[in-house]
Amino acid sequence: SSSLTEAKEFVKRLRRQTDLCNMVKTVRALLNNNSTVSVLRAGLHAIFNEKSLDVTKDLFQEKFRNPKKRQKNIQLKCLKNFISSLTSSTDIRDLLSSLSSDLQTFVIKPSKSKEAFKEQASDFMLKWNLLLSNVGKILTINRTDSFG
Repeated sequence: SSSLTEAKEFVKRLRRQTDLCNMVKTVRALLNNNSTVSVLRAGLHAIFNEKSLDVTKDLFQEKFRNPKKRQKNIQLKCLKNFISSLTSSTDIRDLLSSLSSDLQTFVIKPSKSKEAFKEQASDFMLKWNLLLSNVGKILTINRTDSFG
């Protein structure tokens, strides 16, 4: 049963790796198209300018925590940094490096223990997924041209 569990985990990781490789191929092709990148950037900037993400920002408020420990919406900072580094003919490795640097700064370095890291990382992932889902919905509904 131990071998079966390990095999299942290996298959999951392999599928995840394949999905990531396919996603990178797609993104790389899109990044080489100047007009697609320009329209996407315009759509993303419009979301911030129209304050479409205010509902999402409200969900990130941690009213029940100690104000000194309140997270300063690192997901929005990461997304804004990602958008600012998104230019036509940007290499996907540069975008991932930028995001990795933000994760290092906002999630990994501030963690003082393994438990704190696990808590901060899971909190970041939950809110990051929520943010990206909301951005995708807003782009789908209000900015269909951003999808090329």
